[in-house]
Amino acid sequence: MRILIVDDNPTNVIIIREILKKENYRDIVTASSAMEMFEVLGIGEDNSELRPKPSDIDLILLDMMMPEMDGIEACSIVQKYENLKDIPIIMVTAIGDSKKLAEALDAGASDYVTKPINKVELMARIRLALRLKQEKDWHKERDQRIQDELKLAAMVQSAVLSHAIEDPLFQVHAIYKPSFELAGDLYSWFPLGEGRYGVLLLDMMGHGISSSLFTMFIASVLKDTVTTYVDPEKVIQELNRRFNQLHLGKQLVQYYFTAIYLVVDTRMKRIDYVNAGHPPALFFRSDGSVTSFDSVCYPVGLFDKMDIEPQTIHYEGEGHIALYTDGLLEAVQGDQEQQLEFLKEQLRGSHAWNEEAMQALFFDDELNPERDDDKCLVWITLDKGAVTE
Repeated sequence: MRILIVDDNPTNVIIIREILKKENYRDIVTASSAMEMFEVLGIGEDNSELRPKPSDIDLILLDMMMPEMDGIEACSIVQKYENLKDIPIIMVTAIGDSKKLAEALDAGASDYVTKPINKVELMARIRLALRLKQEKDWHKERDQRIQDELKLAAMVQSAVLSHAIEDPLFQVHAIYKPSFELAGDLYSWFPLGEGRYGVLLLDMMGHGISSSLFTMFIASVLKDTVTTYVDPEKVIQELNRRFNQLHLGKQLVQYYFTAIYLVVDTRMKRIDYVNAGHPPALFFRSDGSVTSFDSVCYPVGLFDKMDIEPQTIHYEGEGHIALYTDGLLEAVQGDQEQQLEFLKEQLRGSHAWNEEAMQALFFDDELNPERDDDKCLVWITLDKGAVTE
């Protein structure tokens, strides 16, 4: 443990140093003024420069009354720096003024001792301060490890999201912005052969690590499920079966997810879909009309079995489909009907994907800085470039 003694009186420095040495604290640094203390800590003369690495000082014994700058002002300056504010500062003072002592504690001092120095009292306060710092350092290191692991997990989670498809008769793109490091939204799509494509968007209940783990489980079984069963009804049924195999019913919290899964057949000009409790997708046709995919069944995971009625929509010519999670709706003021009308107005028009416009419209944090839900938008363009007579 490295202890810094700051005092303009050499006698006081000698007394404190000897007490520390007898208690086997031998890594001791001294400074005779606040400016010398700043130099040891890496603070420049203008109180703005900092070394890029944290200080190696573990504790500061700071005299309250010093020339040029007293201990209270010096303490307040140290507290301005993120890499120094966790160093415990014990004020050493001959002043018995309770207001001054309160001022010192308000400035960031963790404790104080009075002169003349009482060895037992000094060492008790030093040991307490160092023990608290060790615990705080341990928590900071643990929190940093957790943050690093969360960032890695977020990278893995992002890696399972599907890349854009740009075929002449079918294009699909997405924007996704989680509210936290890890999130519970998932989008995915798969070419199914013969001009067919399966597209799924889901929103897991809750946020954070638990929801992201369940989402990753679904991602791990999704490709096999979609390519094996293909039909929307069978795919949702199988996902429900797989999810219930986790035996989450015994938990105090009921986990489930909403989902919309559709199969686009570009040859037959047909869309088959199942909406499992999800916000309705919006299909913008070439004639300017809008069709909502609002026929819904229960969310996935609520019950062992699901009664599902798959829906079919036919189309001609160009068009685009917007799938989204409810976090996108929450970016708009008003009730659900008003939110849907706003989406329809903003998403109609050109069928081509315009990521920059969608980013500015829905994913700018300034619109809703206190958002607490993930936001996702999937955009499907149909028959782009098709020749019409």
